[in-house]
Amino acid sequence: MGKKSELIRGTSKCARFFVCDTTQVVKEAQNIHRLDAIATVNFGKLLTAAAMMGKDLKVADGLISVEISGDGAYGKMVATANMKGHVKGYVGNTSNAKLVDKDGNFVRDEKGRIKLIGDGIMQVRKDIGLKMPFSGMVALENQDIADIVASYFLQSEQIKSVVALGVKLNEDGTVNRAGGYLIQLLPGAEDDFIDKLEDKLRKIRSITELLNGGFSLERIVELLYEDISVFEETEDVDGNHKKKYVENFEILEKSEIEYKCNCSRETFLKGLITLGKEQIDEILKEQGKIEVECHFCGKKHQFEKKDFEGAF
Repeated sequence: MGKKSELIRGTSKCARFFVCDTTQVVKEAQNIHRLDAIATVNFGKLLTAAAMMGKDLKVADGLISVEISGDGAYGKMVATANMKGHVKGYVGNTSNAKLVDKDGNFVRDEKGRIKLIGDGIMQVRKDIGLKMPFSGMVALENQDIADIVASYFLQSEQIKSVVALGVKLNEDGTVNRAGGYLIQLLPGAEDDFIDKLEDKLRKIRSITELLNGGFSLERIVELLYEDISVFEETEDVDGNHKKKYVENFEILEKSEIEYKCNCSRETFLKGLITLGKEQIDEILKEQGKIEVECHFCGKKHQFEKKDFEGAF
């Protein structure tokens, strides 16, 4: 197994930030779901976004679910995450059948865009132990996951955000690097902080290039906060180059994140029992057993007649 995926979160006067390396998480997701290159990139970005959103939950047993429902070839995806850094998900359609027409050309919408995700919605559900989970949604006006997530925060939660998500593949289609960052303006902060940040992002390399270049997550945060408008060289008392920051920041936590499914045989059995005795008996009569497969991790569980004894 490669280096574990990690995430840091922190805050400054104007913003809060999350920066993560999700390379190992996305590698595992690709292997579990046997994803092709396009599905890996899109799903990897969604898992990365969910991991950062999960770390923002305020309760230990809370859960966030991010679901994309589009009419494109790769438009059905779900990712869930929690505060502990556990993330999982599935791709509803891993076939690219809808991507090309009978002549081998990419299927495009009326705006000329290739329909990878297509039109539809992204829905976010936050379960933090209240009677009614929080739910928000946004229309899929963009085809890039980072843009969709930024639109969601602005429209559903009124939070101005900068979102960068990246998945870089090797030539053979396997995952080389994956990661992202999410920076959100705090209430009452000046908009020009985000404007300066967006200007900076146009000038620096992508998150996957930075990770490939050996940048630590801490160094990436420094890079994001460095004031590039200050050109004069300043040195501290030891003669070292002194960095100027747009504003001071504090890293609050560094933690591991992992692709982890909490499915169990007991949970599936409880779910099957809700079908009722009649339906279960019918399936067992026809097939001799009932086999179920977990959407999230691919694990299969088999149940026979004796498993349901005393259940009804």
